[in-house]
Amino acid sequence: MFETRRPRSKSTSAVIMIELIYHSAVRAVRNTHGNALMSIGLNLLQMGIMVLAFYIMFSILGLRGATLRGDFLLYILSGIFLYMTHVKAMGAVSGAEGPSGAMMKHAPMNTIISICAGALSVLYIQVLSLAVILFGYHVGVTPFEVEDPAAAFGMLVLAWFTGCALGLVLLSLKPWAPSVVQVFSTVYMRANMIASGKMFVANMLPSDKRSLFDWNPLFHIIDQSRGFVFINYNPRYSNWEYPLYMGIGFLMIGLMGEFYTRQHASLSWGARQ
Repeated sequence: MFETRRPRSKSTSAVIMIELIYHSAVRAVRNTHGNALMSIGLNLLQMGIMVLAFYIMFSILGLRGATLRGDFLLYILSGIFLYMTHVKAMGAVSGAEGPSGAMMKHAPMNTIISICAGALSVLYIQVLSLAVILFGYHVGVTPFEVEDPAAAFGMLVLAWFTGCALGLVLLSLKPWAPSVVQVFSTVYMRANMIASGKMFVANMLPSDKRSLFDWNPLFHIIDQSRGFVFINYNPRYSNWEYPLYMGIGFLMIGLMGEFYTRQHASLSWGARQ
């Protein structure tokens, strides 16, 4: 309040913002547990339980033969990890502190820092979890080979990006309709358990069924990632450009909505969320 403000160069302001994003991301990683390692361990446990559940389900139902030729666990991971990264990114960004949050009362803090911190914390935890699981599987169970690791990782980043972009749209809408946003987030996450296509591949779907999933960017991302993971799978009915354009579109809409919402910020919003 009584601090004398000194003019800063653009480079100095950028460095300060990056530092604030780093510290906010560390705080977001520690949200689930005070110990950062335990926070990552809990995410690993969640991923392990999901992978084990789908592995047992496919084995009991006899669906392993209907999947791709190749490592069965990689088939499961290529679906589950991208799905989890997408929905966790959406949840982290949509749940970031808005303009009426308590942290916004501190002068250097702003909503962009909060959004970036939430998004980067999810990417950090998911990439680290994926690296640990793949390393453990490769060393402890059986060696495996990914056809195009760089492109497969690019699909993981694209799933994260589209989740962040959709989360930004929901964040801008949350102060105006918190209940609607909450219901939509829940329905979207539950629907993508099937609509994401992590339990089947697009090439094996009949055309009338495939049209039910074409709208979903995550469906395209997961199908494309399997084309990069497996040498004998060539996705014919999906592309990575569609989710990229959708993500950019959602990002622009979310930024405009967040700017408009920030201009009309009210402390009474906190009581309705």
